[in-house]
Amino acid sequence: MRMMNDSEKCSYSNVWVIAEAQGGVVAPVTYELIGAARRLADQRGSQVTAVLLGSGTAEAAPGLIPYGADQVIVADDTRLAGFCDEAEARILDRLIRRHKPEIILCGATVRGRALAPRVAVMSFCGLTADCTGLDIDPETGDLLQTRPAFGGNVMATIRCANHRPQMATVRPRVMKAPEPDPAREGTVSIEEVTESDIGHCKRVIETVHDAQAVANLADARIIVAGGRAMKGREGFRLLERLANQLGGAVGASRAAVDAGWVSYAHQVGQTGQTVQTKVYIACGISGQIQHLVGMQSCDLIIAIDKNPDTPMMQMADIAIEGDLFEIVPILIESIADI
Repeated sequence: MRMMNDSEKCSYSNVWVIAEAQGGVVAPVTYELIGAARRLADQRGSQVTAVLLGSGTAEAAPGLIPYGADQVIVADDTRLAGFCDEAEARILDRLIRRHKPEIILCGATVRGRALAPRVAVMSFCGLTADCTGLDIDPETGDLLQTRPAFGGNVMATIRCANHRPQMATVRPRVMKAPEPDPAREGTVSIEEVTESDIGHCKRVIETVHDAQAVANLADARIIVAGGRAMKGREGFRLLERLANQLGGAVGASRAAVDAGWVSYAHQVGQTGQTVQTKVYIACGISGQIQHLVGMQSCDLIIAIDKNPDTPMMQMADIAIEGDLFEIVPILIESIADI
């Protein structure tokens, strides 16, 4: 990779978000990224641009402005129906060369993880995946990209000091989406899709959506999660009773999933799902960093454990010290009496 000098780097400005939409519906992670981009752009004294690619996306473009976008670039073409990372990467590469954004953010979704590496290679820039924190170095203007490393045992802050743009992917529900401001003004511009964008690309024959139980965690307002201390499947049946009474969903640590007590669809953490619920009840979860990065943004965290010194008990808003097999049944009975 060729190193850029300071004058070359200074020719790049503004923060871009690669927006994600399916069937004309914008994914929630896009709003979360625009909120993060707005904060970074304000630190840099620059603007936020959202790039929306796909078929049937034009109508959704103005809706990104109230969340913090100053400009939305739309490539709406029936030939982009479904998802073809090759074609979208070519369009983005052309736009990047023309507009020279300083920072590019993308969701660490299935789609984003396919698209962002292609764009990074074409743009000769670095890419930091699965970031949990983003900030600006006030002295250099570099993007500080924080993410778990070495199996989640340390939190590393990464910077791409010698090239622009700087690219990062962020997992859904790590950043909080801002409240929309209907009074915000911005512009929408149309980017035409050319034959060179779509030529010699793989063709998507069919798209299959498998919601499975994953959407249950993503949409839940309350999650009751268990760890190694649940001792087995019977322990998770107890958590299911509590979750059902609360109208919530059951989550799990990786240790519980690896033990076969509950399916992977329920796993919360670095190698599972990232959740951002109103209430997160952690039962017998010690709180290794791999798990904490998946639920630390929840509004209210309640931990139940015999050991008051675990990381989960230390970070919880409410820590209940005791035997969870005594405490959880009491909670179930108390809720039933309400």
